[in-house]
Amino acid sequence: MKFVDEANIKVLAGDGGNGCISFRREKFIPFGGPDGGDGGFGGSVWLVADEGLNTLVDFRHQRTFKAKRGENGMGSQMYGKGGEDTVIRVPVGTMVTNVDTDEVIGDLTGHGQRMLVAQGGKGGLGNIHFKSSVNRAPRKATPGTPGDARELKLELRLLADVGLLGFPNAGKSTFIRAVSAATPRVADYPFTTLHPNLGVVSLGTDQSFVIADIPGLIEGAADGAGLGIQFLRHVARTSLLLHLVDIAPIDDTDVVTQVRAIENELAKFNPELLERPRWLVLNKADMLAPDERDAVAADIVQRLGWTQPWFLVSAATRENTLTVCQQVQQFFDAQREEHQGRTDMLAGDVRLRGEAPQG
Repeated sequence: MKFVDEANIKVLAGDGGNGCISFRREKFIPFGGPDGGDGGFGGSVWLVADEGLNTLVDFRHQRTFKAKRGENGMGSQMYGKGGEDTVIRVPVGTMVTNVDTDEVIGDLTGHGQRMLVAQGGKGGLGNIHFKSSVNRAPRKATPGTPGDARELKLELRLLADVGLLGFPNAGKSTFIRAVSAATPRVADYPFTTLHPNLGVVSLGTDQSFVIADIPGLIEGAADGAGLGIQFLRHVARTSLLLHLVDIAPIDDTDVVTQVRAIENELAKFNPELLERPRWLVLNKADMLAPDERDAVAADIVQRLGWTQPWFLVSAATRENTLTVCQQVQQFFDAQREEHQGRTDMLAGDVRLRGEAPQG
């Protein structure tokens, strides 16, 4: 299925029902008084995250979603029935933005998570609410309020622990095939990958992480060049970036220049991405002679002034790919231990203050 990660929709909540003007008229009760009921609430529009969906392609065919209107109030103090809500299923990882205000309304990151995007209108009051000692036959009722109407931008961002960065043909798809069960298309021409691919890397019991193969970036991607601008947003959710570089490009392109170009695109798209953990993976080591690959790698690392972890691998032959995955797993294990340590420290501080721990 073609990956579709953006869609604009219009949501219309139901209007509230009108209040009723009515009087009780029964035999032997000459002064029945007002008995007009209230109108029902209009239905609301909700978004619900569904892990069974992985694309926004359905919103190409239906772009308007409307909830039911509340029924009007009736006599005999009968309230109108509330309108039914409209529930829209979206993939997990969908970010919702109000098009008119450019405000991010929310982010659906867990299966079953719900988000109210359009509130239904309130029902109007019937004339039963306006009776008093000086107005025993009120002929007044209020109309229901209109429901919210919004135009929303839905933006799907992949939920992955690790994101692969690099120029086209850096070997990202080959790498994800080597370390996971994902089978993206691999070929020897640029832009082979046209949509993101996810793979699960499993190293043992309770030791796994999700890796995302992002389509190749080129210079100017943050300004709209190539395919990268459509998918740069996906790296925003990842905790760790693996920057893959072809150590032996066939056109003799300078590797350091390529790395700096990608860094420049990240900085233009979101400067915070440059501060995220980013490891250098020098790929296609099998294309160099065994006695020169280490020297070439060391020279690249030195010219870059690289201070974060780096690896020399061959995704095609799977050389050192397991080492990379093991180091990534240790990175996440350390993160979890640090998070657990802070949680335990906070719980201990609560107990020292004599307060009951929460949850």
